[in-house]
Amino acid sequence: MTETFNKEEMTRRMKGAVATLKGEFSGLRTGRASPALLDPVMVDAYGSQMPISQVGTISTPEPRLLTVQVWDKGLAKAVDKAVRDAGLGLNPQMDGQLLRIPIPELNEERRKELAKLASKYAELARVAVRNVRRDGMEILKKLEKDHKIGQDEHHKLGDELQKLTDAHIKEIDQTLHGKEQEIMQV
Repeated sequence: MTETFNKEEMTRRMKGAVATLKGEFSGLRTGRASPALLDPVMVDAYGSQMPISQVGTISTPEPRLLTVQVWDKGLAKAVDKAVRDAGLGLNPQMDGQLLRIPIPELNEERRKELAKLASKYAELARVAVRNVRRDGMEILKKLEKDHKIGQDEHHKLGDELQKLTDAHIKEIDQTLHGKEQEIMQV
């Protein structure tokens, strides 16, 4: 297998990191209950980690309440533990196979916690983008070493990859800034 440098592939992977970040941000709903709030929650079920949406039905019967109707009675405790351990500041109340999750009012402290969590997600996205850049640079080094591309082309493609990286990191920073403003808005 000969490795080639594919700019479209690098772009696709970087866009994937940004899309993942936006998905995680959609879970950081402020003030109002939304099923997307539980998207990052993974449940220990049947010997593996599963998204909460694959073990129960999530609904919002009231603006400040989420419910999870767990399909398998044996998983109710695991879902409860997963929601508590997800770092979302939620405390579910179990009622048989139904979990009621009240969404707390956002006080200043909770807003700061959410902003910190948003920053953490953004940093993970930046790391993912940088890892794509690193992979691309390693491919370019290998291609130059194997005399498949010249030094000039290596530098030209390396610069393009850096510009791509910078653009995606800038998008991540802008997305984070927007989300922080949304969180801190009273």
